This record gives sequence, C-alpha cells and structure tokens, in this order.
Amino acid sequence: MSLSLYSRARSTAAWRISVWTTIGFSLCSAAAFVVMYLLVARDVQRRSDAWITGEATVLSEVAANTPRDTLDTRLVQEVAELASHEVIEEGRPNGQPRQSVFFLFSRYGHDPVWVGPEPRALFMNAIAGASGRPGLPATLIVPGHPLPFRVVWDKGPDGSRLYLGFADTAANAMMHRLVERFALIWCAMALIGFAISAAGAFRTLQRVEQISETVGRIGTEDLGKRLPEPRVDDEIARLSRTFNRMLERIQRSVNQIRTVTDSVAHDLKSPVTSIRGSLEFALLHGDSGDWRERVADAVEKLDRLSQTLNTALDLAEADAGALSLKREPLDLGALVGSLVDLFQPSIAEQQHKLHYKAEPGLFIEGDPSLLSRAIANLLDNEMAHLPPGCHIALSVRQTNEYAEFVLEDNGPGFPAELRTRAFERFVKGRHSSGHGLGLAFVHAIVRAHGGCVTIDDSSSGGARIRIKLPMTKVPA
Repeated sequence: MSLSLYSRARSTAAWRISVWTTIGFSLCSAAAFVVMYLLVARDVQRRSDAWITGEATVLSEVAANTPRDTLDTRLVQEVAELASHEVIEEGRPNGQPRQSVFFLFSRYGHDPVWVGPEPRALFMNAIAGASGRPGLPATLIVPGHPLPFRVVWDKGPDGSRLYLGFADTAANAMMHRLVERFALIWCAMALIGFAISAAGAFRTLQRVEQISETVGRIGTEDLGKRLPEPRVDDEIARLSRTFNRMLERIQRSVNQIRTVTDSVAHDLKSPVTSIRGSLEFALLHGDSGDWRERVADAVEKLDRLSQTLNTALDLAEADAGALSLKREPLDLGALVGSLVDLFQPSIAEQQHKLHYKAEPGLFIEGDPSLLSRAIANLLDNEMAHLPPGCHIALSVRQTNEYAEFVLEDNGPGFPAELRTRAFERFVKGRHSSGHGLGLAFVHAIVRAHGGCVTIDDSSSGGARIRIKLPMTKVPA
C-alpha cells in the first residue's frame, strides 16, 4: 500500500471502525482460547492424576503383599518398570531411559528401589523437601528437569514409603502444538476479520459519502435535487428518506418565504406610492388648506402599513415558535365585551345589528393584547365584507374544559374554494382589499394559546367562526 493510499485510508471512519472491530474480535477470540486451554489443561491433569493414583495403589498393594527379602525388592522394581512402559513419551528415541516417570520405594533396613531418570539425587532431594497428604497428587519441581511432576506417595504399615511421579510429556507437547496452531489461526482470523470489516465499513460509508456529495451540490437555487433511496430498508436508507423529507420542508419554506416577500412587496407598493403622493401634494400646496387632510391621510395609511408589518412579523414569530406571550388570567367574556363596546358605533353606522351573550366567570390564561387583536381582526372582517343590514351574533360559553367564542352572521359566507385555505397567509377573496393576514393571525394566536379555531356555515346561511381556548382556575 502506497503512502498516499495509506493516508487516505487513515482519514476515513472505515479505518477506525475496522481497527476497533478487529481488536475487539481478536481479544474475544484470544479470551475464548485461554478459557479452552485452561479447561483442556485441567482435563489432562485429571487424567494424569487418575493414572498415577491408580498405579500407586497397585504398586503399594504389590509391595505390601510380597515377602520382605531381596526377591520382593526385585519384584517391586519389575512391576514399577512395567508400569512405566505404559507411558508414551513424546520424542524419546528407542533405547533411551524414560524421563517422564519415576518410582521410589524405601523401607527401613533395605536399599531404596529406584526406577526413573538419573541422577536420582536430584529427585531424592526434591522429594525430601516436598509436602502433601498421602494418596493425593501434588506438584513436584525437580531442578534441571523441564517439566514439573505430579507425585503421589503412600505410607505402608511397616513404615515404608512409596513415591510415584509422572510428567506428561505427550500432553505437554500436544498443548504446545495447540498454542502454536491457535497463534497461526488467530493471526489469519484477525487479518481476514480486518479485511471483511474494512470492506463492509468502506462499502457502507461510501453510501454516506454519496449523501455528503449530493448535499454539497445542493444550493439555495437548486432545492429540487433528492438523494437516491436504496431498496434495502436500513439506517442509510432511512437517513436518505429523512433528508429528502427535510429538503422538501426546506423547499416549501423557501417557496413560502419567496411568496411572502413578493406579496408583501406587492401589497406595500400601493400604500407607499399613495403616501408619497399625499406628502408631495402637501409640500407643493403648503399655502392651501388641503395639505392638512393629505398629511392626515398619509398618517392613517402609515398606521395601517405599520399594523400590516407588525401582523406579518407576529405571524413569522408564531410559525417559528418564538412568539412571546405575556400570560395572565383573563375573563374571556369581559374581554370580548369591551371590544363589542368599542366596535358598536362602527357596526351601527353600517346598519348591522349586533347581539352579544356571554356566560360569566370563564377564565383563560392568555395575552390580553394579542387576543384583543385577534378578535378585533374578526370584527374588522365582519365590517369589511358584510353588506349593510346584516345580523351579527357573538357568544362566549363553556364547552367541556374550554371557553368557546362563537361569531355568526347571515352574510354571504366564505366561498367554497377559500374555506379550506382561509387561515393561510395572503389568502383572500377576489373583491377583498386587505392583505390576507387577518385570519392567519387569528389562527396563529389561538394556536399559540393552546386552542383551535374552525370555520363552518351558520344556521342562517352565513359564516360561523369558533375559537376554543383552554380554561384555567378562577383567580381569587
């Protein structure tokens, strides 16, 4: 691998994923082998202990049942040599003495019987310093011997002692081969595991890289591009679908912003031009009495323009969830009643009949300024769109846990094509002279207070608007 390719591989997350995956796999496999090795070693030791325990019992019985003379000593030695021939030694040439088994039988007044490797003095010294219980295998380390011995000793009724030791060279060689072969297999498994995890990680992250490249090519002027969605339903596919949905929302938001800015620019152009004309007339005809009316008209138009801009800003804050509400306990019936008193002269001037009815004590938690503006927008719409001589009915009542405000009239009602879009910004009727922000503002304010607003037909054939706001406890 060249240096540039190595650096490129190191710069990807796939490299780190592969390395840590391989390390974890290698450690787990090594731990599994250690456990397996210990279990096999314990079974081998149990087998060795069972053999020397059984042979020591046989030799002890032979020593106890033979006459105590020179013949019995020779007999015990021959039996011990026969027992040692049962052991298979790894790598011992034919004719060489056995190095893995020793037998010692000592009796008072007789020379000890020794069957095993030389020099026997090393074994004698090691046996003299050993400790243990009769009949139980123990480990004996003999200086100069590569392997420890498992030793069983027994004491006869006449004071004789019998020692039998065994070092399982065949099992030790087998365990060494097992370790060597596992080391080779472990290295091969680590390399193969690294290659497999690297291939899988690179292939998976390549799809993520494709997403990054596609996102990098998407600009504000080209929001129509979408990520390819794989057929496999995995995390990457869900990420692609989620990102495509986010792009769709962003595209809709950008289009809506463009529509809003275009509509605001179009709606502001006429009043700004009119205000400019009024002020220019006042400057040119300052010596006449008409200039005061022109200035007053310009101020009134500036007030309406400021109200439109404030409404648009409040709508934007409400859509972003950043509308600041100064909540306080409000009697909804008293709030609507004060607005009815304020609008009553204008309504009577247009020959409308207004009927208002409210249940007392319906309290809500709300911002009095914003709620007043919302209800005032509804009353402004009534005066702007109803023909003269209509009936308007306002009521405030309790519906379950909500305080409900209902406005009904017997006018022409909402056109069918506008009813489903009445609460959208800049949506208005063909003959409307407004900006299409009134009902959108009402909807945003009611939703910010945790309520809902609906439009349907009244029983008299006109329009009916319902506002439901959650009630609160009556303040002391």
